[in-house]
Amino acid sequence: MRHAEPNPDVDRLALTDVLAALSDPLRVGLVRLLADGEEHNFGEFAVPVAKSTLSHHLKVLNAAGLTWRRDEGTRCYVRLRRADLDARFPDLLDTVLAAARRDDVGGHATTARGGPAAGC
Repeated sequence: MRHAEPNPDVDRLALTDVLAALSDPLRVGLVRLLADGEEHNFGEFAVPVAKSTLSHHLKVLNAAGLTWRRDEGTRCYVRLRRADLDARFPDLLDTVLAAARRDDVGGHATTARGGPAAGC
């Protein structure tokens, strides 16, 4: 079950929701970018989709519990819930990120900070 509220508690994260959210290459690319550990503004993402589609993908990641979302005025900020995900599903994120790098899944997603996420 996807969570209606943003930022669900870590004990409510479901493996099936996380895996479903990671089933899309663009969302994997966003996770790769967010794996730098920093908070990103929605406008920083350079992806080959419309803003409304990007917004949808970010909402899917948040509903599954992969990201924290913070709204500030008209701006939206997101960051990966790395510690929560590692605590709930040990090694899952590392495995997904390593496979994504190896197979270049989501490599088309970049940020305005300059190119693909380095070290992700």
